[in-house]
Amino acid sequence: MPNPAPRAAPTRRLHSLDRAVPFHSAEEAWFWTMAALTARRDGAQLGAGRGEMLRPCEPDDVIVVLDRLYRQRRIDLAHARVMRAWGEKHSVPDERFAPERADARLWKEAMQRLDWPLRVKGIVAGDGIFPRPEEANPCVPLSSFGPNRR
Repeated sequence: MPNPAPRAAPTRRLHSLDRAVPFHSAEEAWFWTMAALTARRDGAQLGAGRGEMLRPCEPDDVIVVLDRLYRQRRIDLAHARVMRAWGEKHSVPDERFAPERADARLWKEAMQRLDWPLRVKGIVAGDGIFPRPEEANPCVPLSSFGPNRR
């Protein structure tokens, strides 16, 4: 007697990533991630395609990038603490105020270091306002100075 054909398991249909809207900046991606993690902590059931806008990642994808930067020692514990504290407040520290000045410096460093890996993964769109890590300190050729420049 021949074996019956296996039944296909019911699968959930995921939306196409072609319709996913990437974030405009690393800050926007981080605030979205923190909001999702806070909702998850408070008991919300999160899932792909359930929000107002389809995003090209899950919150854990941003955390994985952050973890990789931490393991590479590009982001340290002080950066992570500032990112968590201000991410929960859903605001950016203001360098004009003395109590927030150190946090603002760490925040800016963290966002600069998080920006490029998120762009490579397609989580953040565009060319970005921050240069690639290898372009952070470009050398200016000597021919661009002096009377013989064009």
